[in-house]
Amino acid sequence: MLTFPVSTTTEKQEEKLRMRLLKNVLDFYINSSVHVALAVTSFSFITTLHFGIPVNWPLLGFIFFGSVLGYNLVKYAGIENRQHRTRTRLKFIWIFTFLSLLFFLFFIFSLREESLWWTAFFGSFTVLYGLPLFSKRRNLRSISGIKIFIIAFVWAGVTTILPIVEAALAINQDVLIEFVQRFLFVLVLILPFEIRDLKYDLEKLGTIPQRVGVTNTKILGFTFLVLVVLLEFFKVGNSLASLGSVTIISVLTAVLVWKARENQARYFASFWVEGIPVLWLLVLLSLRCM
Repeated sequence: MLTFPVSTTTEKQEEKLRMRLLKNVLDFYINSSVHVALAVTSFSFITTLHFGIPVNWPLLGFIFFGSVLGYNLVKYAGIENRQHRTRTRLKFIWIFTFLSLLFFLFFIFSLREESLWWTAFFGSFTVLYGLPLFSKRRNLRSISGIKIFIIAFVWAGVTTILPIVEAALAINQDVLIEFVQRFLFVLVLILPFEIRDLKYDLEKLGTIPQRVGVTNTKILGFTFLVLVVLLEFFKVGNSLASLGSVTIISVLTAVLVWKARENQARYFASFWVEGIPVLWLLVLLSLRCM
């Protein structure tokens, strides 16, 4: 007599529990800013590879935990939510943020004084961006149209200037080109988020999709990506690996920008788009090994 396996109720419940656990882990990974911190750290690692700098693990640790600290303070400072599950999740995020603060302070003592001054400079923009210093509810984030450029400026500065300064190298033409490339590329990475949030953002924010529309926003993103690739040819220390990686990643990013829409999948921007710097690092390492 033939028998067929039957999925029991217990097995289905266990499968649901596994999926829920996986989802909770992924949500914590994203919401606690680990993913975005890995992206910032990957950009910094890319800079060290482009300029032949020995990998400075304390600096990368400093940038990683500093990114977690900065992003979580901006996102969660002042949040009051009465939902029990949300409060519980925030509690774990704040515990992780406190641990990140300890590691951040630990790595400070490994850095050069000049690097700390640059950190203070870029960090001041983060403070002005997140905290209401101008008036009770006014900060840089609330100024129309400026938000995206502050984020790109800080990312570009931390991930290009800090590795160069910490290695005691001069800020030359190639470094400035790298800075501009990083600035433009981060602007492009933010566009899918702005498209996603178009139906939620207040008009006074003056985001790019609000000003020029979704289609023109995508065209602007493609233009920035073309500039990123073209600028690579102006570097004195250009290499086939760096040119190949920036071309591959720019094409992939263009595809993701094209697919961005207001009603996008939950993890489209927060995981896939934000994970592009990590993929870029892996592609660059692979091409350098060939």
